[in-house]
Amino acid sequence: MSNFWTRTITGFSLVFILLLALFFGGWVFAGVFLVITILGLWEFYGLITSDTCHPQKYYGILAGVLFYTCTMLICLVPQATSPGHRWAVFIPFLLLVPLFFITFIIEIYRNKPNPLVNIATTAFGFLYISLPFSLLIFLNRGEMLHFMGMPVILASYFGFTWIDDTVAYLFGKQFGKHKLFERISPKKTWEGSIAGAIVTLAAAVGMHYLVPEMPLADFVVLACMVLFFGTHGDLVESLLKRSLNIKDSGNILPGHGGILDRFDTMLISAPFVFLYFFIRLLI
Repeated sequence: MSNFWTRTITGFSLVFILLLALFFGGWVFAGVFLVITILGLWEFYGLITSDTCHPQKYYGILAGVLFYTCTMLICLVPQATSPGHRWAVFIPFLLLVPLFFITFIIEIYRNKPNPLVNIATTAFGFLYISLPFSLLIFLNRGEMLHFMGMPVILASYFGFTWIDDTVAYLFGKQFGKHKLFERISPKKTWEGSIAGAIVTLAAAVGMHYLVPEMPLADFVVLACMVLFFGTHGDLVESLLKRSLNIKDSGNILPGHGGILDRFDTMLISAPFVFLYFFIRLLI
């Protein structure tokens, strides 16, 4: 089977799973992304472990899961996310303080070389992966505006991300000539990025006509955040892989590589999407 069809089948299967998670919402959605978080953490710590870098792999995974689980419990309790208690969503961030400083204590007893590198990569791992995914739960609450059984914000966010990624890949592969950031990602082109941006913005306008209850400005801002921060999320992951001299972060997703390869755009864009709509809900 050619790489194109392998990539296509894997992509559609992943989209189907995520759409089901969005439709059922609540604990199902949170559970799916808990699995994705664990796999992403396992993948990340496995990649950076070397003769000169020994992250606290099992603690990093545990810390990431604890933070995600705390966020999940807070966000899925109706009282915690009611209009009068919206700030409760920030309670899990208090947990980051002890989780971070525990890495220093653990490192004392490990007797591994380069302790500063080990501490830094451990903390970076659970922040880089667990934090963005946990924030998505907040946007999947029951009182959010829904369309076809799915929360509009998250459905649009995923949809815009997939549209931009797919159009940029296909158009860039066929017509791309000018490299977007050759030093980091030689396959990305300006032609593909511009085509992805045009189609994604058109999709944002289309979503407003499907769901007029949500302002057009919100859809456009969401699309722009996906285009800007999502693209940079892809470049950040490419930068990390290039520094490690690897092509893919893993092989769990045939045709796509690893979990980090598939969700790299969300790792940078999700916090900004969360922040924007959290502020919008407060206004």
